[in-house]
Amino acid sequence: MSSTGRAGRPKASSRETLAEAACELFLERGYDATSVADITQRAGVSRSSFFNYFSSKSDVLWSGLDARIAASVDALAELGDRADGDAVRAVLREVLRDFAPDPLALALRNRAAMGLEQELVRDTGVRQARLAAAIAQAAVAAGISTIRADILGAAHAAALFSSLRVWAEQGAGRVTPDALLDEAQSGIDDLRWG
Repeated sequence: MSSTGRAGRPKASSRETLAEAACELFLERGYDATSVADITQRAGVSRSSFFNYFSSKSDVLWSGLDARIAASVDALAELGDRADGDAVRAVLREVLRDFAPDPLALALRNRAAMGLEQELVRDTGVRQARLAAAIAQAAVAAGISTIRADILGAAHAAALFSSLRVWAEQGAGRVTPDALLDEAQSGIDDLRWG
């Protein structure tokens, strides 16, 4: 029995419970004023339990999307010289397919209230650059010049992150993020893949 009087691992140690506690605190106190200790106290778990699920306070927001981006980077690399616009759009669509409201969506929608504006700009930029580089590498592997590949990568990555942000801002029930991505990518037609 633990010192809190509960037997076994506390139910509150789940990833979802920690994320919920973090988001509540970000809304109440702001992101900068919330510590990992505050999150674990609210969730009723130890600091080590937090780090079993997340590598940092920021990871609470990004871990779900980061896993999807990592899978897309791998899928883009596997395309090799078979990469074309349709294949890349299909890979990117998978990043947002069945994307459910999560801590990142809540943060995007409530960034001012959570004090996350600068954090989200910085963290989005890192992820957008990573995805753009993977798209550009796929384009180069398919024989597209480096400059054109960089432009295609930047455009498609921006379309994905803009779609996600607009979806979160509008509220999750109105349209799906992958439908917004389809619309955004149609605006890239002047930058045809080849």
